[in-house]
Amino acid sequence: METTWDEDTVTALRASLYARTGAIVDSVRGRLTDEVLQMVGDALVTAIDDHLNGARAIGAECAAALRVRDWTGDDVLADQLEAALGMSPTPLLRPLAVDLEDLASVLEGDPVYGGGRIDLRTGDTWPAMITDEVFDDDTGDPDRWLYVHCTGSRAGYRDMESFIDSVTDPDLADRLTLAISGRGAFRRFKDVLAERPDQFHRYQLFTGERSRGRARQWLADQGYRPRPHRR
Repeated sequence: METTWDEDTVTALRASLYARTGAIVDSVRGRLTDEVLQMVGDALVTAIDDHLNGARAIGAECAAALRVRDWTGDDVLADQLEAALGMSPTPLLRPLAVDLEDLASVLEGDPVYGGGRIDLRTGDTWPAMITDEVFDDDTGDPDRWLYVHCTGSRAGYRDMESFIDSVTDPDLADRLTLAISGRGAFRRFKDVLAERPDQFHRYQLFTGERSRGRARQWLADQGYRPRPHRR
């Protein structure tokens, strides 16, 4: 299975996400695939709110695609897009300028390091091993901190299993299945994929989408939604 988003196009897409301009609409028009739905969703909410040309059509397309894909967190983002489009009530979630990739790394990191916390004033996500060194105000103030308990790597392991199901090369699929057996599964899995850069890139997009969705769902369960940073 091939990807429509190679490394160059993903780099350009990320640049358009950072710019928060109409470039995001142009970047995904005609190729809004499963590989980028979570990645672009928040930017499309902002584009709709800013009345950017073409944003409503792309936003509706993204919401519909999320409903069909139906991975963890997809319905949360679809709700947000549909609310921005005026199709449904606004979800009762407080906006928080949090980076979902940072949150996912704390949520699904090594349990030995014990999760972390989100600064509700800034949206910054801090791993526990850093906050213990940087902050000395461990007061448990709920108005400042949202604590993140590490859920471990089980979801990431399921991502590898699901990715293998999408691999159309039987030999590669067999090698990946063997790689995820026993300790060191993540390292062996990536070592095998390293021999196929195209598939490794596709896996990075795949697991990135899934981990962002899980982070989004966790945040919604706490009563928050990501608020994109504006330039």
